[in-house]
Amino acid sequence: MSTRPRTRLLAPLAALAAVAVALAACSSSPSSSNRSTTTSTTSAAASLSSLENWPTSSVSLQETGSSLLYPLFQLWAQKIQQEWPSVSLTAASTGSGTGVSSAAAGTVNVGASDAYLSPAQMQQYSTLENIPLAISAQQINYNIPGLTQHLKLDGPTISAIYQGQVTNWNDAKIAALNPGVTLPNLPIVTVHRSDSSGDTFLFTSFLAAADPTGWGQKVPPGTTVQWPSAPGAVAAQGNGGMVQACQHSPGCIAYIGVSYLNQATAAGLGYAALKNKSNNFELPSQAAISSAAASFTNQTPSNGAVSMIFGPASDGYPIVNYEYAIVPTKQPSALAAQAVKAVLAWSIDPSGGNAPSFLDQVNFVALPASVVTISSKLIAKVAS
Repeated sequence: MSTRPRTRLLAPLAALAAVAVALAACSSSPSSSNRSTTTSTTSAAASLSSLENWPTSSVSLQETGSSLLYPLFQLWAQKIQQEWPSVSLTAASTGSGTGVSSAAAGTVNVGASDAYLSPAQMQQYSTLENIPLAISAQQINYNIPGLTQHLKLDGPTISAIYQGQVTNWNDAKIAALNPGVTLPNLPIVTVHRSDSSGDTFLFTSFLAAADPTGWGQKVPPGTTVQWPSAPGAVAAQGNGGMVQACQHSPGCIAYIGVSYLNQATAAGLGYAALKNKSNNFELPSQAAISSAAASFTNQTPSNGAVSMIFGPASDGYPIVNYEYAIVPTKQPSALAAQAVKAVLAWSIDPSGGNAPSFLDQVNFVALPASVVTISSKLIAKVAS
């Protein structure tokens, strides 16, 4: 089993996908394959270009939802205001559940969620689309004073911790995963989200997949769940609240979106290497996130809704997901629809919002080219 940290991804997945296509072309008929590749690339670029039709009249857009996606939306909003001052985009961190409900109610132009719409939600909210915007992950953080190395943790052990069955950091189950590490006699304080959260959906989906009998049969995945009883458990709102709660609770363990990795590190929190399906321990590096996501590229359906939790990649990080724009296809006006389409098309463009200059700041990974095509088709459905 490996615990090797992964180096940061130096090129977006879209570029890697293009290389893969080019290599495939070389191994078959050169002339026909090259024509196909060129046509596909040109078609994708033209598709994004046609959607990115920025309005010249002033328009204000409202976005709310995922606190994991919020730091990236802030970066995007600042850039959009600089480049296209006629479009004002206001972003808010209110939790994925609020992002979905606000988009469904039509009180915002764009909702944001770490969780895709469930089949029941798609049926209930037939005018909503969940549009992949980028790839993110979730870290498992802890506050153990004096511990400098990354702990190794696995799903069943984390499940036992959140069920109140493992209550101290020097427990034999944690020690068995971390031979040679001196673990303190320190009570564990579990921290969970108090709001309806996509992060909770990702975390409980991981526990259910990694520990199907211990957790999965007791606590179904959801944005809001009935937490088992664990001594001293703390509830916090938003990823920012999770960082603060863990910082002020020595012995804590918390699940926090990877866009808050820098804030969590600055707060003195450590983060774990998680055991994946191949029994390797991986940190939430961009390379490990990319590897995990790549194994799901061909499984992404036309509506964008797919779980990438606990995937098969041997060097992949196990808690990975698409970040979604939850968008009403019917916008309040033609001007708003034009602006929403331009913003979202720019956000998924590898030379726009999906560029490393944005994604690296929040430890995200770019969409692969095939998923950009899926997202662009969903964006094209937006109208007034």
